[in-house]
Amino acid sequence: MTNGTRPPKAAMLVAQRIMRDVSRDDLHPGDMLLPERIMLEKYEIGRGTLREALRLLEFHGVIALKPGPKGGPVLLDPDPSHLASTMLLLMQVKQAPFRAIMEVRATLEPKTGALAAERMSDDQIAELGRCLADMRDNMDDDYIFFDTNQRFHDLIAWGSGNALFGYIVDSLLGILDGTVAAVDYSAVGSDYPQRRRKAILKAHEEIYAMIANRDAEGAEARMQEHIDAYVRYVERKHPKLLEQTIRWDARA
Repeated sequence: MTNGTRPPKAAMLVAQRIMRDVSRDDLHPGDMLLPERIMLEKYEIGRGTLREALRLLEFHGVIALKPGPKGGPVLLDPDPSHLASTMLLLMQVKQAPFRAIMEVRATLEPKTGALAAERMSDDQIAELGRCLADMRDNMDDDYIFFDTNQRFHDLIAWGSGNALFGYIVDSLLGILDGTVAAVDYSAVGSDYPQRRRKAILKAHEEIYAMIANRDAEGAEARMQEHIDAYVRYVERKHPKLLEQTIRWDARA
């Protein structure tokens, strides 16, 4: 080919056709795909090509292969960890440091706050409120406090009503939570003093209030202040961490 790229493998083309049919047939997570024998006839391919196509979809977290006589491919709700793993690999290739994630968060999350104020349902806002209650009740528990901190940001990202924002922010937070090189809680987690934890909770309470009041501009501004404060904290306490290259193999 003149552009130097390789043509798609047959299995990839079949995987793409399967997903087009999933969209056309309006299938949802938990629904079974067609049985293998019907797929073989429908796509006019060999068993080896079909199975490779299904393994591709399984690798990307789109389907699971259910064993047994009544088994087969079942559609999943893809987990952001698959995107996080790909992002980690690409970041290592480019030798991108921890700071890169901070810059992306500082750019994206204020916008998710604004969109969440406009689009979150009452039930989603109630869940955000319960998240705050969990943080208040667990100020001294490192694991619960920081896990709930991540959940708060996840809820807002998905509450933006934009799935791409949801996947990207969720993936970035997953990288921060699961990558030893990026987040070592002995460095940026468990040494958080009570004063800093109270500041995080206060910021979350104010962001929540803006979202609950449907104040998009206020939610965006307060989220920006919140992320900027975290960046300043890491710059002051752990400046070397920001320049560390994030490694694919460091994910916990």
